[in-house]
Amino acid sequence: MARAVTPRRKALVTVLAWTIGLALFFPILWTVILSFKTEGDAIASPLTVLTTPFTLESYHVVQDRSNYFLHFWNSVVISLGSTLFALVVAIPAAWAMAFVPGPKTKDLLMWMLSTKMMPAVGVLVPIYLLFRDLGLLDSRIGLVVVLMLMNLPIVVWMLYTYFREIPGEILEAARMDGATLKDELIHVLTPMAVPGIASTLLLNVILAWNEAFWTLQLTTSKAAPLTTFIAGYSSPEGLFYAKLSAASTLAIAPILILGWFSQKQLVRGLTFGAVK
Repeated sequence: MARAVTPRRKALVTVLAWTIGLALFFPILWTVILSFKTEGDAIASPLTVLTTPFTLESYHVVQDRSNYFLHFWNSVVISLGSTLFALVVAIPAAWAMAFVPGPKTKDLLMWMLSTKMMPAVGVLVPIYLLFRDLGLLDSRIGLVVVLMLMNLPIVVWMLYTYFREIPGEILEAARMDGATLKDELIHVLTPMAVPGIASTLLLNVILAWNEAFWTLQLTTSKAAPLTTFIAGYSSPEGLFYAKLSAASTLAIAPILILGWFSQKQLVRGLTFGAVK
């Protein structure tokens, strides 16, 4: 029999959870507050920052200096494109590993995961030279390919975990009914794994949206996403905190809104997998 939770214990857990949540959210909140201040107020003491009037001056300067909507569109194309391409590759791969495992399947999965442990700078030079020779520098398709390859191990691992929870007997029954491999993947497996696929898609969109290393190294202006847009406000002359905060707020706002409205689906997929 489960032990009853006392009101005191429940209150302590609630206070602890709120404390951790506020501590994690405070940097974002402070960034938003600084974005509505002038440069002089932004570097003042915290009490001064909170008491000085709010202004949209930094947002006007940021919009006049940079084409926010171009960077926003680049981020949308790159994050969604890389995630969708990764799913196209990962769904058949995860299906094969989950339902037709070989003697080296686990070794292959561990090798794929180990590639995420290698510093990205270790492969920067060959990838940069390859992109230069293929004319892919400062192009959306180039970043889509790179981010798809970088996040592919995570996508395969997540989908493999979800697919392992689907009873194999269901797929065997579909084969007995005459389903082809294509029908099995599209009409049987994918609908059953929708929660897992959705959470995988959302998580990898967030990872691609926040990717800074490759976007800063492989783009300059034409295909530059919002991470490059933010970096443009860190210059040798110094950090312009108000403008940098305004640019950061504009960059993180879309993904925060997406995360807020999709949190139930994301938590459900990450917690329960595809089928229980």
